[in-house]
Amino acid sequence: MPETTSVDEQHERSDVILSVDGLSKRFGEETVLEAISFDVRVGEILTLLGPSGCGKTTTLRLIAGLERADSGTITIGGQEVTGERSLPPQERGVGVVFQEFALFPHLTAAENIAFGLEDVDPAGRTSIVQEMLDLVGLSRYAEHYPDELSGGQQQRVALARSLAPEPAVLLLDEPFSNLDVDLRVQMREEVRQILKAAGVTAISVTHDQEEALSISDRVAVMHAGQIEQIDTPEQIFQHPRSRFVAGFLGYASFVPGYVEGDEVRTPVGHLPREQIYGLAPEYDQTPIDVLVRPDDVSIASPDTAMPACGRVVARRYLGPSFLYEVELSTGEALQCMHNHDEEIPRSGSVAVSIDADHRLAWFPRDQRPSDEPE
Repeated sequence: MPETTSVDEQHERSDVILSVDGLSKRFGEETVLEAISFDVRVGEILTLLGPSGCGKTTTLRLIAGLERADSGTITIGGQEVTGERSLPPQERGVGVVFQEFALFPHLTAAENIAFGLEDVDPAGRTSIVQEMLDLVGLSRYAEHYPDELSGGQQQRVALARSLAPEPAVLLLDEPFSNLDVDLRVQMREEVRQILKAAGVTAISVTHDQEEALSISDRVAVMHAGQIEQIDTPEQIFQHPRSRFVAGFLGYASFVPGYVEGDEVRTPVGHLPREQIYGLAPEYDQTPIDVLVRPDDVSIASPDTAMPACGRVVARRYLGPSFLYEVELSTGEALQCMHNHDEEIPRSGSVAVSIDADHRLAWFPRDQRPSDEPE
């Protein structure tokens, strides 16, 4: 798909608080990171998103100073902290919220928050701790020990402890993975509000797509030690630059199409060319693949107006909705979603239509991975 202008290129560099340039890291014979580069702006929440082993946690550890880079530079607040100028973790101006929270069980919530403030005078320390407790909504729990707090409360204490020294950048390592599903949703909303209220710059790491899209100002999707795309959640979801990004950010199906004049002809009907995002004139008379999500597609019993063009091969119950898998007559598989109370065929031949009311992403057919069917 043609390149779009990066969000990074639309902003001045004067507000950049952290810069990663050409960062690489190997463990033995394995290359974990390969010359990645990105900037983070003041007050921004950036999430590194990707599958296990893609290099996102290694990136976080390199920024924190817990690992040494093989090449490349990291600059925090205008100061290079790698290479010959390498600074230890405690001198980098970064705070870290670990996956396990790492609270001291023998210290109260207030004492945990105060732990990193040993250089502050007692009166100032008390003031900062109270400010942090107010910020995370735990003033009533100042004297409670970690085992007297819920998982969400423990996370807020860990967040307050990391924020108390006023780090230039806060690093969050899979911050919600130890929480149950309902609390996870609640806490990621609360954490975003807390970070924004404090004006904190943060880099989060996760493999959870929904978490990344909901908490972040920008998302960097990583794959095999490289950044595939970095952009706003909306742009990265609606206009992915690679098939990997498209597939990793939720359910993705690809409908074969052929560009002909003002239309893109597909096995499930013709689409207006203007509905296909960024389809340049040189792609006329060219085969492409159109990206559709389950809510872009619907199925129904075939009739004379809408003849059958596929068949239902699987159906999954998701509570409020059913996710259907449909095999087109051309061999491609599509996923579509319908409300649980809609009268939809459970199997057999169906008519398929694309009902999207937004512009759709696309990829040249000749860029299909080798293991995809032609």
